[in-house]
Amino acid sequence: MVIVRYSRRTVGWALAGHLRAWLVTDALRQALHSRPPRGLMFHSDRGSQYSSREYRSLLARYGIRQSRSARANSYHNVWTESLMGTLKTGMLQDGSFIDAVDTRTGRFGYIESYYHHQRHSFLAYQTPAQFEACKLSPA
Repeated sequence: MVIVRYSRRTVGWALAGHLRAWLVTDALRQALHSRPPRGLMFHSDRGSQYSSREYRSLLARYGIRQSRSARANSYHNVWTESLMGTLKTGMLQDGSFIDAVDTRTGRFGYIESYYHHQRHSFLAYQTPAQFEACKLSPA
């Protein structure tokens, strides 16, 4: 998942039954289509997919700096870990998915139809879109 840190908006994600490099490069490419890559820093954990040649090359191509948390320290990536917990709790609600297509559909629906339209306490009780509009509009 690629999340805009200040607004908690999810701008890129991919889903697979593995953690290979193309999984995170697909999510980043999706994010780059929706957001211009100016002065970005990408925070992640220390997974091998984030240190792969393919991924680091994509970051370099767009001038994105990489910040990886220290071993056994998830502070740089705590908002992503929090959203993943919210997704698992909110989407599953003590159930399970039928297959990969059902999982993809469920995740998309939860993010786009629910999470992005909910008011969040850490955004002064605004939705991610409202928060971004306030922060990006001229004063």
